[in-house]
Amino acid sequence: MAEDELQMEEGGKGKMMIIIIVAVVLIGGGAAAYFLLGGSDDSTEEVSTQMSSGSDDSGVAMSSSNKGTALYVAMPRPFVFNVPGQGKDRLAQIKVQLMVRGTDNEELAKMHVPLIEGTLLKVFSSSNADDLVTEAGKVSLRDQAGREVQKVLKETVGSEVVEQVLFTGFVMQ
Repeated sequence: MAEDELQMEEGGKGKMMIIIIVAVVLIGGGAAAYFLLGGSDDSTEEVSTQMSSGSDDSGVAMSSSNKGTALYVAMPRPFVFNVPGQGKDRLAQIKVQLMVRGTDNEELAKMHVPLIEGTLLKVFSSSNADDLVTEAGKVSLRDQAGREVQKVLKETVGSEVVEQVLFTGFVMQ
């Protein structure tokens, strides 16, 4: 009889531990979901508000050499192109955003997206896969793309609308 009571106590402890573990997992999963899904809207609004107002947390206006607020214009679709290499040709995909200063330049960049896309595709397709494997090759391609976009826009608009070309995604297979 004492053995039956001992087995019941051990079985009860095991069930209680399982219930506690399940409760901890559910609470932890709920907290993780809340932080990942619930908090994202506030942080993006805060960042965009800070970017548009041109101030940091202390309320002090950031200086950008009197050029205006840095704004980012995303290209509507990623660039996909073939890149010749030493051993074999590769396929590359690059996602690009343009850094401009001020809303006037932002509107000009948006208006001339087809011209910018054509220029970037010309620069990207003239690259070599062996160079794009290295970090220095990627930086060189980004800088060359920036110079070419500035040159084409200066000829068309009369000013360097785009300050910098940024790669937000880079995949090569």
